[in-house]
Formats: sequence, structure tokens, C-alpha cells
Amino acid sequence: MMKEVVIVGAGPAGLAVAACLNSFSIPNIIFEKEDCIASLWKKKAYDRLKLHLAKDFCSLPLMPHSKTTPTFIPKDQFIQYLDHYAKHFMINPVFCTEVESARCVMNERSHKWVIMTRNKITGEVHEHMSNFLVVATGENSEGIIPEVAGLESFAGEVMHSSEYKSGAGFEGKRVLVVGSGNSGMEIAYDLSNFGAMTSISIRSPVHVMTKEMIYLGMVLVKYLPVKLVDVLLVILARLKYGDLSKYGIVRPKNGPLTNKISTGKSAVIDVGTVHNIKTGEIKVVKGLLSIRGNEVVFTDDKSYHFDAIVFATGYKSTANTWLKDGGYLLNEEGFPKQSFPKHWKGMNGVYCAGLARRGLDGVSMDAQNIANDIKEQIKCS
Repeated sequence: MMKEVVIVGAGPAGLAVAACLNSFSIPNIIFEKEDCIASLWKKKAYDRLKLHLAKDFCSLPLMPHSKTTPTFIPKDQFIQYLDHYAKHFMINPVFCTEVESARCVMNERSHKWVIMTRNKITGEVHEHMSNFLVVATGENSEGIIPEVAGLESFAGEVMHSSEYKSGAGFEGKRVLVVGSGNSGMEIAYDLSNFGAMTSISIRSPVHVMTKEMIYLGMVLVKYLPVKLVDVLLVILARLKYGDLSKYGIVRPKNGPLTNKISTGKSAVIDVGTVHNIKTGEIKVVKGLLSIRGNEVVFTDDKSYHFDAIVFATGYKSTANTWLKDGGYLLNEEGFPKQSFPKHWKGMNGVYCAGLARRGLDGVSMDAQNIANDIKEQIKCS
């Protein structure tokens, strides 16, 4: 069956692209491998999660958040927003449908995308054709658990942060959180509040900020040079937290905004973790080296006993495993080869949305750029 635009993924990025295309009356269809929209938010986000950026930077195209919405939106309320968004723009994904391959077929005059899908319930395989293809499977397709010598010998519970819901059930247990990004820091805080004897492995330098600092930075960077805003943010962080290096948290050499631009790593938004580290409720340990049974060895050769390990070690995109475009759009890690702001467009009508590590604001920009470009391509054809 021929379609104008095929979108792969019904998370925020896929919904945003579909809404923008619908506003132009451009026919489109979304294939989603799970049984609902925004499955990462609905099934794999921990209970206490709130959006770390202010709502001004977290709306999808054509539907800003209401004035009554909290500045920092709780997970459940954001899910309600996404459900309402899909209903309002009449977005009806085809669920339980996994894309196994997408390749471009060309002749002298035109090109078509051939997409092979498999129904996850019946196992049926179908072929679809489209003029345009949008990769919107997100940055967080698959959780990463790094290879650690001896991990298979660990006798306790091991999970990725995508499986973690709350600290309930961990009271009195020795729990190690590996990874000091936003998820790792917040999970460590949650565990300590539930009475777990919590340690967090911090391997690399990290900026720690409040939500208000990040909001201020995102406003100021519209008017001031990035480096100047970075200096201000670092000063504010020092005034707020003091010298965190004595607690095992080292600040990167580059400022938080520069670091985000150059490495893609966001500053950690503190939800109370620093306080619990300072009081000793959360222990900071070095990088993970190896595991011997329930003993975990760190890079400073110290070892401790743990009952459970939570790996908050990030995700990877898997789009590069099924997209057959000659390797032009995505790199081996499944992220755009082209740097911002040219990252969203490939060759022969293929696009990607939400893969630039620029949050929901970046998703919104991608969706509008893609829809506008497809509109122009159709007009010129």
C-alpha cells in the first residue's frame, strides 16, 4: 500500500511530526512497535519523575501547555498532555507493528521507500511504500548495561534504570547506582528516601545545577554569549553548593552549556541528591571496575558489598539497525551524522526527529522543519 509519509515511532517526536503534517493535510501513518503512544513515558519512567526543564521548553508544536500547568511537569501530567495531543490532532498510530527494514528504491525519475513491518502479535509481515520516511524512534530505544568483568556472578538484583519504578522494596538493602546523569542522581535520591543504603558511582566530571539555574541559562543564552552565561551559572552553582569535589563530585572544565553543545551531556538537575550526599545518606564511590559475587570493586581498588545494582548508564538509538539508506543519515550509534542544525534531513526523502539530544524543544523544531520541507517537496513535485 502506497503512503505519502511513513513515521516510525509514536513517542513525542513521532506525534509532533504527525501533528505538523496533519496541519498541512499531508497524509501520514505512524508505525509503533509497542501497544501505546509514548511507551517510554508510560512504561519505563520512574514514579517520581518530573520534567527537568520548564514547561516553556517542553511543549510540542501547535499546543503550548496551559497557564495552570506546573512549571515543572510531573510524569503523569505530561502523559495526559501527550494523550490529549494525539486525540486533538487525530493521530492514530498502528500499534504492535515493528519496522524490520526500510530501504530506498530509485529509478531515473523518482524514489520510493519500501518499509517491511512485522505484527508483534500475529507475526504477519507486510510491505509498505512511501514517498517520505521519518525516523522518530527517539534517543532511548534500548537501555545500555555496560560490560563489567564478573557481572554475571553478581548474586543480587541487577536492573537498568528503565526497569526502576521506585525505592519501595529496597529498604535496608545496599544498593549501588551506576551512572551520575539525571536518572542516576534522582534514582539514588529516591532509594535513600526509601531507606536503602545507597551508593552512587560517579566516574566522570559533572555539573550540578538547580532547575531554576538551567531555566535562567536557557533564557539568558538568547541574549548573551554562551561562555558568559556559563560563567554566571558556575558562579551560582558554587554559591548554592560550595565545593563538591570533597564529596566526590568534580565539575567539568567547560561550562554547562558549552559542555552540552560539545558532548551532548546535560547538567544534572539536583532534586535533593546533593543534600543527601552531604549528610552521608548517599555515598559517592568511584567508577565500577569489576564484580566478584556480591563484592563490587571500584577503580580506586576499594570494594563494597551490595544487594542490588541499578545501571543508569543511558540508552542507545537502534534505528541504524533497520534503516538502509547507505549510511548517510545516521552513524553507528544511531544518531545523526550531520551536526545541528542540519541533522534532521537525509537524502531521498528520509528525515529524523528527536535524535539531536536537544530535548523536547529540539523535537518541536525537528518536527516543524520536517513538515515544512515535505510540504515544499510535494509542492515542487
